Amino acid sequence: MAELIENNIPKRARELFEKGMIATERNNLPYAMDMFTAALVIEPRFLKARKFLRTAGVRQFKDTKGNSLTHAISTIIGLPRLIQGHLALKSGKPLLALQLAEELLRNDAMNLFFIRLLCQAAEAADMPEVAIQTLNVAREFHNTRTDLIIQLGNLYTATNQMEAARECFEAVVDLHPHDAQAMKAYKDAMARDSMIKGGWTEAAKKGGSYRSVIKDIKEASTLEQESKAVRDELSLESLILSAIDKIKREPENINHRRNLANLYVEANRFDDAIRAIQESRRVAGIDDAQLDQALTEVRITQFDSEIAELRNNGDMAGVASKQAEKQAFLFKDTKLRVERYPNDLSLRLDYGMLLYEANQITEATQQFQIAQRYPRNRIRALYYMGRCFRSKQQFDMAREQLEKAAAELPAMNDLKKDIFYELGGILESMGKIKEAADLYFKEIYQVDIGYKDVAAKIEAAYKNPA
Repeated sequence: MAELIENNIPKRARELFEKGMIATERNNLPYAMDMFTAALVIEPRFLKARKFLRTAGVRQFKDTKGNSLTHAISTIIGLPRLIQGHLALKSGKPLLALQLAEELLRNDAMNLFFIRLLCQAAEAADMPEVAIQTLNVAREFHNTRTDLIIQLGNLYTATNQMEAARECFEAVVDLHPHDAQAMKAYKDAMARDSMIKGGWTEAAKKGGSYRSVIKDIKEASTLEQESKAVRDELSLESLILSAIDKIKREPENINHRRNLANLYVEANRFDDAIRAIQESRRVAGIDDAQLDQALTEVRITQFDSEIAELRNNGDMAGVASKQAEKQAFLFKDTKLRVERYPNDLSLRLDYGMLLYEANQITEATQQFQIAQRYPRNRIRALYYMGRCFRSKQQFDMAREQLEKAAAELPAMNDLKKDIFYELGGILESMGKIKEAADLYFKEIYQVDIGYKDVAAKIEAAYKNPA
């Protein structure tokens, strides 16, 4: 089953999806999941809605610090619906089973019983992509559960995605090197992957011989090296030479040049990486925000490497000097990129934070006012605006910005703690000690007693209640 193109998805389902996305941006996860679920009731094949429903469920699981006890409780509570789902499968109603599984996963996104029900229902409904999507998410949490990884590998095999299947079975072999069945599955997947990449299947259909499709052994070796998570110096140098060769064959292909830069960084050849990116910019012939960002990241990585080396050598004066050099570079570089890409609102937020750290408060405020136009950055921009106004002792405006930011965060996450702490600090600055404790510090204290000095503030408030 391929994902539906947007035009084939009912308008109402698309509207509900958009509402879900807005709610996700505002971290209103329960409402977001309501909207995504409603969209899927209208169109079960709306894979994008299902993807974001899964993402919201995982975020909720992490926010509530779900664990094995969570799984045990959710299984007991969800048992009637779990049984109902399996009965629906047996009676030939896979879409009903799929809907029931999604309802269960809303309460515990990493429960293996619920995940298995959803995968069985998805396969029965001829929606293997849904099962693949779910197992990929589950694998991040249950990363040593070989049964899940094997199931995922089998699904990739069934859908002829052999490179992904090979990676799954390779992971199983890494976990259990003596598992003969896993090793066989891995070798079979490698063989089929090689046949597909080498064109063997097409050649067989057209009556061609194997000699017409055999690839260069050196290229096969390169592909194998690229798949390794940890590469030794020799294989890394081989990959660099291969990347250079690809650039010679396709000099206009920017992706080859980016890959070469990444390999140079991995080899700690930072100057070579910088030259590779600069050459990419020349070939592109136009300003490219992604290439500029990549160049910045390489230079910051180079600074961090040099700082780590100085620290290892015990040269703390050198560390301080290099850190100051890094900060100066980052400030100048970010300013130049803001001038080059004035509509990049994420960059505006970064620049505003650097200006704030440099105590250029008025200039920082201007950047935050622009940055808040981007929904993803809005809450953090409001938070920093509040801090800017507070530093100028403009307490009324500071409170207004911070309260706006707090109102858009339903859960007491780390950012909301920071916002409440600032609001409490503003009231303290105004001499309203009890109000600061009652309205803000107690709210933090009840969820995170170890946050900054909030425990001391609460204890002081109880000792001096007046």
